[in-house]
Amino acid sequence: MARHPMLAALLVTLALPAQEPPSPAPLPKQPDLQAQEDAIIALYRKGAKPRVPAPKGKLLPEEVNTIKRFKEARPSIVYISALADQVNLNTGDVTRVPTGTGTGWVWDDKGHVVTNYHVVQLEQNGLVSDVAEVRVTLVGGKTYQARVIGKSVAYDTAVLQVFAPLEDLKPLPIGTSKDLEVGQSVIAIGNPWGLDHTLSTGVVSALNRTLATEFNTELTGVIQTDAAINPGNSGGPLLDSAGRVIGMNAYIPPATGASVGIGFSIPIDTLNRVVPLLIKRGQVFRPRMGFSTLTDPQAEKLGIFRGAVVGVVEPGSPAARAGLQGVVMDKPDHIQAIGDVIIAVDGHQVGNYGELAAYMEKAEPRDKATFDVVRGDKVIKLTLDLRENAGKI
Repeated sequence: MARHPMLAALLVTLALPAQEPPSPAPLPKQPDLQAQEDAIIALYRKGAKPRVPAPKGKLLPEEVNTIKRFKEARPSIVYISALADQVNLNTGDVTRVPTGTGTGWVWDDKGHVVTNYHVVQLEQNGLVSDVAEVRVTLVGGKTYQARVIGKSVAYDTAVLQVFAPLEDLKPLPIGTSKDLEVGQSVIAIGNPWGLDHTLSTGVVSALNRTLATEFNTELTGVIQTDAAINPGNSGGPLLDSAGRVIGMNAYIPPATGASVGIGFSIPIDTLNRVVPLLIKRGQVFRPRMGFSTLTDPQAEKLGIFRGAVVGVVEPGSPAARAGLQGVVMDKPDHIQAIGDVIIAVDGHQVGNYGELAAYMEKAEPRDKATFDVVRGDKVIKLTLDLRENAGKI
């Protein structure tokens, strides 16, 4: 019987004895990698030399304009340092210590500088007052004394008189805020984190924002921008592309404490109304009412945590004629009984003296003001006749 050729070949293969697999060829010997790397480093060290800069390209028109506006504005922007007196309770020694820094800008040719009031204010025991000393540093590095000559808690604006040579104080040009457009370019200059004359750019992000202040009043017409605004920028100018002041940088979202692309500026049209009044008479119109209030700690010791506790009522004043009652004292430093607690003015709630004063600044001049007053366990209304010359509360 004939066998199939393929079957015969298979049988022959199976009949052969088993053979060892061929041994692998030896691997080539690897060079010393460390030595190789060292040789490369040594070779390239020899050729080290300064690089040739590439030719400078032409600046964009927007860049040219920003640089120009910064150079023009820089001499008019100042660095503000605020100092307060600190008393050593053990020795009685008084030391003047820094309380903060901020930015200001030259308003006119008479040495007036505008900034935020919170840059130069001191709040103690619920009462707001000016710091003990203000120093202003100009662009050349010279520092001069300054004094707060006008302030508004409602508008968070202060005017300083700077005692520097007038030729060193160049006022910035101002624009208007009524014709601003969302999307137009803006420039913010200030001293964030103590870094003087820092520039940031952005756009007008929104207009006509309403912003609540720490004194329970509202600023209207506020400008929102995405230009970086940080602590220390407060009081600095917001410029348009023509280099005109269109606002004063004032606030950032309180939850962040730093720039997150949302900042707020007081519009220049508001400042152009308020600043001249502050220069002329030290304050925005505030009617004389003729009473004082207790500080927050004093009120809290008496169990009052909301409202302005009336202290002393001046005889013959609008407050006295309206029947407002102050505290009763049995000793010079001891309150025997509480009088009236003001909780609202013309329907606007107030929590302390600062809120009361701020509201009276913001309110339009008028002939009367109606107080909601807590007296004992009742709430009564008292109307004050304000037809007198403006004065202090």
